[in-house]
Amino acid sequence: MILLVVDTQRGCFNEKFFAFEIVKEKIKRLIAAARKNGVEVCYVQHDDGPGTDLDKESENYEIFDEFAPQAGEKRFEKNVNSAFHPMTGLSEYLKSKNEKDIITIGVSTDYCMDATVKCGFEQGFKIIIPAYANSTYDNPYFDKETAYKYFNEFMWPKRYAKEVSVEEAIEMMKADLKSRERRGGKI
Repeated sequence: MILLVVDTQRGCFNEKFFAFEIVKEKIKRLIAAARKNGVEVCYVQHDDGPGTDLDKESENYEIFDEFAPQAGEKRFEKNVNSAFHPMTGLSEYLKSKNEKDIITIGVSTDYCMDATVKCGFEQGFKIIIPAYANSTYDNPYFDKETAYKYFNEFMWPKRYAKEVSVEEAIEMMKADLKSRERRGGKI
């Protein structure tokens, strides 16, 4: 099991998101629980290229301060929507570790999260989505709340991902730790 943190960068994670404070607290809680339970935390960062808001040479490219990676935590870079695109190396990394269960959190629900969820599913991973641990902005077709609910309550569940509460995700992490301990302490 891993915790995959998608695009929670300074340049795109802000109070314009749906349920910003709730989402921020749930993401922080999940990252802390993963670390406490020996679940690897992997980050994906989006680079839109030189001169953009998400230029990898800018401060906006860095992970939102409250979610900052610790030393040794993996980072994967992309310039497309899906974290599982071959350019990132994420799929190969996970397969080399025989990881199948991916708790996926981050932004933006209707762009990079959606592409990541569907591509991860198509590659055979079990995608787990904790409620209110992803968010998005208004777009020309949906307001941000409708966009969130469309993907989290209609599109992903029972098709591409398992929707769980944050508490259930943390219990899954604890169970994963116990399973690893039973297999010989490999954490």
